[in-house]
Amino acid sequence: MRKITLILAALTLCLTVSCNQNKDSYVEISGYTQGGEFHVKFNTKGIKKSPEAICHDVDSILTCLDTTMSGYNPGSVLSRYNRGERIQPNWVWGDIINRATNIYRITEGMVDVASAPLFDLWGFGFTGQDKTIPSDEELAKVRASCGMSNFDGNLYQAAPGLKFNFNAIAQGYSCDVVANYLYLLGIKDMLIDIGEIYVDGKNPAGQGWTIAIDSPVDGSKELGESIQGTWVSDGRKHGIVTSGNYRKFFIKDGKKYSHTIDPRTGMPVQHNLLSATVMAEDACTADAMSTACMVMGLEKAKEFILNSSYEAFLIYDEDGVMKNWASPGFIVNR
Repeated sequence: MRKITLILAALTLCLTVSCNQNKDSYVEISGYTQGGEFHVKFNTKGIKKSPEAICHDVDSILTCLDTTMSGYNPGSVLSRYNRGERIQPNWVWGDIINRATNIYRITEGMVDVASAPLFDLWGFGFTGQDKTIPSDEELAKVRASCGMSNFDGNLYQAAPGLKFNFNAIAQGYSCDVVANYLYLLGIKDMLIDIGEIYVDGKNPAGQGWTIAIDSPVDGSKELGESIQGTWVSDGRKHGIVTSGNYRKFFIKDGKKYSHTIDPRTGMPVQHNLLSATVMAEDACTADAMSTACMVMGLEKAKEFILNSSYEAFLIYDEDGVMKNWASPGFIVNR
């Protein structure tokens, strides 16, 4: 989920996809997809395809992704599958489930796209159900029927009780799909912001792309309202994604219940880790691993990152004071 603010020149916002080109051969595409704004900026120097044609193609890609993975679109492949209808899988459907299956294995069940009924139960899913605390009996019943352990590999029709929710990986995955298209055209310098972020190469100033990391203040709605620092890319390909519990939660009887649910227990997590920003080679992986860190909690997340190929910046609470920890390869400028 998006918790990162993009530092760029003024952006062109529009109700439909628009395309802007500046004198330095950088083009920016912006519009709306998956319930929010997107911005794609890239260098067209030496590229034969016109910016208008690229703009059209990116719009088509994002439309395909939205009509496949969106749980808020009743006509999407996901929505129809979750209703138990028999579907005809497209390339996106098979690919993202394959990615999700690998992520489930790597995270040992901490990121489980087949745990959608748990999110619905707590009021954080697609059903519009009120946020409430389920009974032990309700929780046990839902846990018994959902999860990737109950997925039989059938891409055409869901088993009873099985539903998918790709929110932990969909936006990162979308960034990667758009990036792969741009690479096919020969484009190297790019920044893709579809709720999550993917960067490669240099910005129009010939420097690394600069990303600001938000402070995880409960109830904060505005990106960039308060930042912890900035990260500057080194010219290589990176997905950089932040997950946190400070925008989606509810409070009941003085206790906070966040939207980060541990699929292994069915319960919202309870720990002092406020947000996790993860850097990986692709945005889908960064998206998933930032969620995994939020499920683990501070100490386990540190251990996980230090024993992985990922880098991370963790913000946590210590006796009411916001503190942070960065892995050796994650440099934050204050």
